Amino acid sequence: MNIVITGASKGMGKAMAEKFSAAGNTLFICSRNEDELADTAKEISEKYNNSVEYLAVDLSKKDQVLQFSDWILEKNIPDVLINNAGQFVPGSIYNEPDGNLEQMIEVNLYGTYHLTRALLPAMMKKKSGHIFNISSIAGLKAYSNGGSYSISKYAIRGFSKNLREEMKAFNIKVTTVYPGAVFTDSWAGAGINPERIMEADDIASMIYAASLLSPQACVEDIVIRPLLGDLP
Repeated sequence: MNIVITGASKGMGKAMAEKFSAAGNTLFICSRNEDELADTAKEISEKYNNSVEYLAVDLSKKDQVLQFSDWILEKNIPDVLINNAGQFVPGSIYNEPDGNLEQMIEVNLYGTYHLTRALLPAMMKKKSGHIFNISSIAGLKAYSNGGSYSISKYAIRGFSKNLREEMKAFNIKVTTVYPGAVFTDSWAGAGINPERIMEADDIASMIYAASLLSPQACVEDIVIRPLLGDLP
C-alpha cells in the first residue's frame, strides 16, 4: 500500500512510519526539518529494506501543502493518509500570547484540511482509502492550560466527523485518533517519568491495526490514554 504520513521525522509520526514500513508498504513522508526528515527516511529505508520517499514541507503554508500533494499524486494514489503533523503551545485563552490561536489553527487544522482536500479527488475516483486524523484528548475534554491548542484539536474533531459522513459513499474510511500523553519531544525536560505516559509505538500500533480491518469495517474513533489516566 501507499502510505502518506505528515510530521513523520520523529515521535508518533516516525513510529507510524516504522510500523507501516515493517509491513512492506511504500511510504511518502514529510516534516518541516529537512535534515531530520532525511535521516529518518534513510534509517527506516535501510532498516526495513523498503521505499521511503520524503519531502520537507511546512504544512501551515498552503502553497507547500499543495506542492506536497502534487508530488504524491505524481507517484501514486494514497491508500492510507495519516494527518499527524501538529504543534503544542500551552496557554490559557485569557493570557496566551497574541497570535497563538492563528498559529495553532494554521499548523494543526489548515494543513490537514488542505492536504486532505487535495488528495481526496483521486481517492474518491478510486473508491478506496483510509484517512486518520490525529486529534488529542484535548479535543474531547477541555483543560485549563489547553487554550488555542485545545480549540484547534476540537476543530480537527469536527473536520474529521464531517469527513466521515461525506466519504461513506466513496468507500473511504475516516478515523479520528485521540491520544493522551505520549513520550515524545514535547515532554522532553518536563520531568515526567516515561513510565507514567504512553509510548509513541502504542499509537502507531492502534492505527496500524485499524488499517487492517475488512473493507466493510471502520473504526471511527481511537481514544487511548495512559493506564493511570490523564496527567493532573
